[in-house]
Amino acid sequence: MTGPDPTPPSVWLDGDFRRLWIGQTTSQLGTQAAQVILPLIAVVALSAGTEQVGLLRAVQQAPILLLSLFAGAGVDRRRSTDVMVLADVGRTVVLAVVPVLYLLGMLDIPLLVLVAFLVGALSVYFDVASQTSLVRLVKRDQLAQGTSALEASRSAAQIAGPAIGGALVSLVTAPIAILASVLSFTLSVLSIRRIRRPESMPRPAAGQARVWRQIHEGLRLVVSDASLRAVGIASALFQFSFAAVMTIYLLFLPRTLHLSGAAVGLVLAAMGPGALVGSLLSARLPRRYGYGVVLVSAAVLADGVMLCVPALRGSSAVTIGALMAVNFLFGVFSQVVDVTVVTVRQAITPIPIQGRVVATLNFVGMGLTPLGSLLGGYLAGALGLRTSLLLTAVALALSPVFMALSSLARLGRQLPDPADGLG
Repeated sequence: MTGPDPTPPSVWLDGDFRRLWIGQTTSQLGTQAAQVILPLIAVVALSAGTEQVGLLRAVQQAPILLLSLFAGAGVDRRRSTDVMVLADVGRTVVLAVVPVLYLLGMLDIPLLVLVAFLVGALSVYFDVASQTSLVRLVKRDQLAQGTSALEASRSAAQIAGPAIGGALVSLVTAPIAILASVLSFTLSVLSIRRIRRPESMPRPAAGQARVWRQIHEGLRLVVSDASLRAVGIASALFQFSFAAVMTIYLLFLPRTLHLSGAAVGLVLAAMGPGALVGSLLSARLPRRYGYGVVLVSAAVLADGVMLCVPALRGSSAVTIGALMAVNFLFGVFSQVVDVTVVTVRQAITPIPIQGRVVATLNFVGMGLTPLGSLLGGYLAGALGLRTSLLLTAVALALSPVFMALSSLARLGRQLPDPADGLG
C-alpha cells in the first residue's frame, strides 16, 4: 500500500533557482519602471500629443506581432538563460542612450520611438525565455512552487516599479529617471549569468525551413487544443482593449485629473499589492471552485472595476484613493486570471515545445496591442479622454464574455493532460 506523494523539496534550496528569481525580479522591476517612464518622457519632457503617445506605445508593442514566433523557435533551440542575458544587455545599452541624448539636447519623438521599438523587440525575447526557463530548471512537481514565487516577485515589481519610476520623474526629470531601469537590467544580467546548471537542449538542423517547421508545430498545437485556442482568443480580445485603455489612461491621469508624476506612480503601483493577493488566491480558488469558474468570474470582476475610472474628477486625495482602490482590485482579479491561465498552459503543453507555445500565445494574444494603442490615441484625440476611456473600458468585457462561451468555462478542478504537440 503506497502512501501519499512526498512533498517536493523547496525550490528555495536550489541556488540556481534563487539566481533565476533574483534576475527575473530585477528585470521585471526595470520593465515596470520603464513602462511608466517612457510615456512620461514623451508627455512631460517632449510635450507629445495624444496621437504621438499612441504611436509610441504601438511601436513598443509591435515586436510582439513581428518577432514572437521567431523568438519561440529560437528559445527552444538555445539556453533560455543566454537569451535573457543578451536581451537585458541590449535593453541596458539602448535605455542608457536616452539620458545622454537628453543632456545633449538631441532627444526627440522619432528617437524615442526608435528606443521604444528596440526595447520592445528585446523584451519579446526576454519574456519568452523567462517563461520557458522555469520548466527547464526545476522538476515538474516543483513547478507550482516556482511559478508562485516568480509571480509573487512580479507582483512586488508591479508595486515598486511604477512607484520608483513616478517618483524619479518628479525628482530628476523623466529622461534621467530611466537610469533606474538601466540599473535593474544590469543587476539581472549579473544574477542570471551565475546560473550553473546546463540546459540540455536539442539542437535541430540548421536552416530556415527548420525554423518555419518549428513555428508551425507551436501554431498547430495552439490551434488544435481547445483550451489553448480559447486562451489565445480571450487574451487577444483583452490585450487589444487594454492597450487602448492604457494609452488613454496614461494621458487621462496627468492631463484630465492633473496628477503629478509621483501620484501617477503611486496610483499605478497599487496594482502590485492587488496582484500579490491575487497570486495567493490563485493557488487555492481553482482547486475549490474549478478553473473555469475562477477564470470567468475573475475576468468579469477585473474588467468591471475599470468602468469606475472615467467617473472620477479632480486630483484630491479622495480621487487618488479611489484610483488606487480600482487598481488594487484590478490587480487582484487580473492576477488570478493570469496565474490560472499560466497553470493551465504549463499543464497542457509538452516541455519540448513550451517556448513555441508561449511565443504563439504571445503572438495571438498580444499581436493586436499595437493597433489597440493606435486606436486609443485616435479616440483620445477625436472624442476626448473621458469619453474614449469609458468606451475602451466597456470593450474589455469582450474577453470574459468569450471565456464564458468557450471550453475554458468548462474546466473543472483537475487540469487536462498534456496535449500531443510533437506528433
